[in-house]
Order: sequence, then C-alpha cells, then structure tokens
Amino acid sequence: MGYAGGMTTRKTEVAGVLLAAGGGRRLGGRPKALLEHRGRPLVEHAVRALREGGCSRVHVVLGAACETVREQADLTGCVVIDNTDWASGMGSSLRAGLDSLSATGVAAALVTLVDQPGIGAEAIARVRAACVSSSSLVSAEYDGERAHPVLFGARHWAGAAAAATGDQGARSYLKEHAGHVLRVPCADVAAAYDIDTTADLAHLE
Repeated sequence: MGYAGGMTTRKTEVAGVLLAAGGGRRLGGRPKALLEHRGRPLVEHAVRALREGGCSRVHVVLGAACETVREQADLTGCVVIDNTDWASGMGSSLRAGLDSLSATGVAAALVTLVDQPGIGAEAIARVRAACVSSSSLVSAEYDGERAHPVLFGARHWAGAAAAATGDQGARSYLKEHAGHVLRVPCADVAAAYDIDTTADLAHLE
C-alpha cells in the first residue's frame, strides 16, 4: 500500500490522530491521558501503538489539564494540539485533530482514543492497511459492531468535522455513510473497552 522505493508516499500516508482530551468526570476528574498503565501514562501507550501500527506522523489532541499532560508525558515527535473547547465533548477534539492535518498533504487520518488500551498496534495496522486513497473510510469491527480505530480519507474530513458534535464524534457521519465504510475484523487482536468509570480501572496494570 502506497510504497515507492520503500517509502510511503504522501498520496497514501496515514497520520495517527489520538483524542486524549477527556477530563475523566466519572473518574473523579482524573485526566484520562495521565491514567497510569504499566508504569506510564495512557497517552504514551496510545502514541506508541499508533507508531508501531505504522503511523509515523502522530497528532495528539489534549484538553483537560493539558499543561500537566505536557509536563508528565513524553510526547516527543508528536504534534500536540490543545483543544480549549474539550469540555463540549469528543466532537470538538475530532474537529481539532482533523483541522491540524489540513496542510500536511496526508491521504488519511487514523483516529484512536486514549482510554482504549485494549486496542494496540495490530488493530491499528490492519485498519491502516485498508487505506487505498483519500476516499477511504474504514473502521475496526468487533463481533459485528463498528468501533475504533476509524480511518477517514482526506475527502471525508470536512464532512466528518461538520457532523462531529457533543460526545458523538463522527458517529452520525459514519452512520450516514455506512454503505461506504469498509469494516476490518479486529476482535482477535484487540478489545474495544473504554476506561470510563472506577470499575474500568481494573483493566489497567
């Protein structure tokens, strides 16, 4: 996919977009990006998964406690975006992430969430490999359900951003374009649980 002389071309380059702005309201206000997993902040694990999954360019959207996240997490090499409107919901972070890619010339954005540590490099690589052009629209599938990672070809960015409101993210856009979404089975290599409540913290090590 998109290799010429061993290098990925801009026409098929896929950038990773990590949404990591959540304030962890149901976790007592603990920013999700800084939840500890295997001795390091969740945001670092998510960045590593994107890179190991084939996204050399990674844009990270921060929000809650963004200055603290910058201080405590190693985001070296990432483009970091501060979403001042993060409290309005995930939609604003998706818009900020896609907007940050507008001048890069990459073919697609592969979107992941910071609070899904069960989704690693293997699932990311599968979804990324399904990108064939800037018109691609791809999602992982778990037991028949569409979930992250989700890949948006550049031609979908404006529409997805316009539809991203509140905490819905791009759900309505994907539903509207369901017939064009290529679903990639990932249940054998990943688990799409979220870290939303104190009970969910049991998933962290």
